[in-house]
Amino acid sequence: MAQHAIPLPENSEKIRVLAAESTRMNSQLLAEALAQDGQLQVSGIEPKQASILAAVAQQKPHVVLVSSALEESTTQGFDLTRKVCAARPETRVILLMDTSNPSAVVEAFHCGAQGVLSRTESSKTLAKCIHSVYRGQVWANSAQLTYLLEALRESKPLQRVDSTILSKREQDVVRCIAEGLSNREIASSLGLTEHTVKNYVFRIFDKLGVSSRVEVVLYVFRFRRDLISPSCPTAPVFSAPQPARARRASKPVLHLWQ
Repeated sequence: MAQHAIPLPENSEKIRVLAAESTRMNSQLLAEALAQDGQLQVSGIEPKQASILAAVAQQKPHVVLVSSALEESTTQGFDLTRKVCAARPETRVILLMDTSNPSAVVEAFHCGAQGVLSRTESSKTLAKCIHSVYRGQVWANSAQLTYLLEALRESKPLQRVDSTILSKREQDVVRCIAEGLSNREIASSLGLTEHTVKNYVFRIFDKLGVSSRVEVVLYVFRFRRDLISPSCPTAPVFSAPQPARARRASKPVLHLWQ
């Protein structure tokens, strides 16, 4: 399985992954499957909110895999995603889902997930998803992103905001979010504290009328392409394989707004 590995920069640390599947056994099996990728350091955990949140605080994973169904509830994973994102914004969450119906996909991103993936996908695809999300990309296929855009148009349409509403520093933070940076990375890049960055992010959400980083990205690519750094013209990347029936006809979704 070594051929599935995606090279990381030299001397970089392994990607720390916490796997929380629907049962403890499934979590362990998932961790063992992903461990075949030598660039991932994966640990499985029992599917209980308290245990998962404690592990996030202690292990400080880069990526958390969360089943949408936890503790015999089909929606517990969504609630947990919100709590993980609130407690540790720099940790990126991937929701493993039994269904890709529009309401579930929209709710996943609304909760703060940076990727959604059907648990019927292969471990190879899941590993690619982890690497992509770790790099700051949003993992979703074209159908899932269509659901998200349609929901935004119907319930809370994205509207252009007067450029003067965002301060220069807020625009700097928006630019960093659009490049897929975590709060910690933004703080380092702009010479701020994480707490200050978190406050900026909340103010940006309020001014743009959004509630997640994904919606900020959508706003930037729709209305404020001037905020996309010239040094990183392709970020953030929305990526995932096309549905099986479409694979012969089109390439993977990489740059939906080009």
